[in-house]
Amino acid sequence: MNPEIKSDVFDLGITDRCCQGTTGCEWDGTLRRVRTEPIFVQKVYDATLVNLQALRTITNQPFTPALGPNARIVRIADIRCRKFFNPKNALDPNNLVIDPDTVLSGGEIVKDGKGCPITVVGPDGLKSEKIIFADTSECDEEGKGTPVFGTQTVKISGNVVVEIDAVVSDNRNRRTTVTLTSNIPIAPKSNPIVMTSFFELCIPSVFDSAFLPRFAEFCNSICETRLATNSISRDITIDPITGAVRANLIIALCITCEKKVIVPVQLCVLSTGFPVLSPEVSPICTTFPSLFPKQIDESSNPCPRPRSLDEEETGVITAGETYEDSFDNFE
Repeated sequence: MNPEIKSDVFDLGITDRCCQGTTGCEWDGTLRRVRTEPIFVQKVYDATLVNLQALRTITNQPFTPALGPNARIVRIADIRCRKFFNPKNALDPNNLVIDPDTVLSGGEIVKDGKGCPITVVGPDGLKSEKIIFADTSECDEEGKGTPVFGTQTVKISGNVVVEIDAVVSDNRNRRTTVTLTSNIPIAPKSNPIVMTSFFELCIPSVFDSAFLPRFAEFCNSICETRLATNSISRDITIDPITGAVRANLIIALCITCEKKVIVPVQLCVLSTGFPVLSPEVSPICTTFPSLFPKQIDESSNPCPRPRSLDEEETGVITAGETYEDSFDNFE
């Protein structure tokens, strides 16, 4: 049995709400185990970062749950905002979506003859990169990149979720903390929020390479919110009979978009070996198949040349051989 296999007896007293990842990459610090490995990757040739923000004013927005008759809010402990996403339906129109669209000047996106851009697989595993072409001959003669200019249009649609931690006093003057929640629409897909920005990127030669440069863009967003006038009495209303809560809010959408010019390259990197994970459950099987092939190239695991009988008797080491036995235990 593998001594590294973890026991199937688990501690069920889990109290932490968060966790840490396990990569399987371990290294004892011995430089003798470091070797070079070639990898075929995507190199960022140039990149630019764009920050955008948009504001929405929300009035008379209902929140749940109801607080009960004659309840009142005496203090707001915290207000949080997060993007809405339905994991059961990635195409849910209520999901907050950022849709960037870019038009290049001084270069163009390569198309397939039907007007559709040719997309290639990016590091996210999806076809998220477009191929760029421009006449780079003038700057190639100077050994420099060629600038291209872009106009970015970002469309935002969908919902956000706002949570308010409120200290509530009931009709008996007892205070409790209640979390009020609301799924708030920011903009419908048919009428999204539109923001425009401009940028410049540098692309390498399209002639002195086996690959044309690629263009990738991706965005992320967060939201921040507060009461519209920062006043509980003005911004929050509570029905005295049902306890239904409505609020006026200001929601800020903070967006970061990055544009990259990417070229495929092959790099030599220093490696300490392949990561190996230990299974989580104690198995019945005594052996299991490997998930990745072993490295068998000459540089990583050279096969020693068989020594002749004369060499074994005399202990003579001929040219081209390396003697490593005396260093195995050397620290």
